[in-house]
Amino acid sequence: MLALKLTLVPAFLWIVSTSGKRWGPSVAGWLAGLPVVAGPILYLLVLQHGPLFGAHAAILSLSAILASEAFNFAYAWTCRTRSWPIALGSGLTAWFLSACALSRLPASPLWAALVALAAVCFGQSFLPRSNRASAGAPLARTDLIGRMLAGAVLTVLVTSLSGLLGAKWSGLLAVFPLLGIVLSVSSHRAHGPDFVIALLRGMVLGRFSFAAFCLWLSFALTRQAPAAAFAEAAVIAMAVQSSTKRLAAVQQHRREPPRQR
Repeated sequence: MLALKLTLVPAFLWIVSTSGKRWGPSVAGWLAGLPVVAGPILYLLVLQHGPLFGAHAAILSLSAILASEAFNFAYAWTCRTRSWPIALGSGLTAWFLSACALSRLPASPLWAALVALAAVCFGQSFLPRSNRASAGAPLARTDLIGRMLAGAVLTVLVTSLSGLLGAKWSGLLAVFPLLGIVLSVSSHRAHGPDFVIALLRGMVLGRFSFAAFCLWLSFALTRQAPAAAFAEAAVIAMAVQSSTKRLAAVQQHRREPPRQR
């Protein structure tokens, strides 16, 4: 169990972090939308507390998309004119206030799905825009190690304190914007606000696959074996992620001006 806690999330963080160097901020943000942090944490919560606890936590993780988008919104607008510490403080404040509000709302799959959908639509409409599409500079090894350590620490904390936190806050903290923090701060320092904004806008597109993952778990965990439920949720998430990527490519092609012959 400890080995899983220390390796699952850091491995996924390594994949997402190195993708920004190769394919640019939009692709890195899109990959960050996959349940690379919350998925392993939810799986460990099921192993520790059972499927019912995991299903309840998955519902809160679904609604916590709102808190993650609140972080992205606050960071993106603040980083345009302020340094990264101020932008980070603004984002964390927005996340905490949103998470507290979500913890007081009814925990039902329908309500969580509506909250998540509203958050995605809001982020897509009101996040600042950036034309930055080039790949970033090579990622420093210290930054990469820091991201992976942060992922391991978050996993250990949430799973170790889940008995005290309960399913609600365990689910909310499983979607703590760890990727948003480490990617935004390191990218802000290295490449500037335009790169960060492109990254955060890419995350919005990835929310659909995360929502599908959590929504499926909220139903499947109470009806079948956890391993099967997570395998099905992962397949659904990847299918949704692939579909949204193709849709985004089509829309981008339509927006491009026709080439002159």
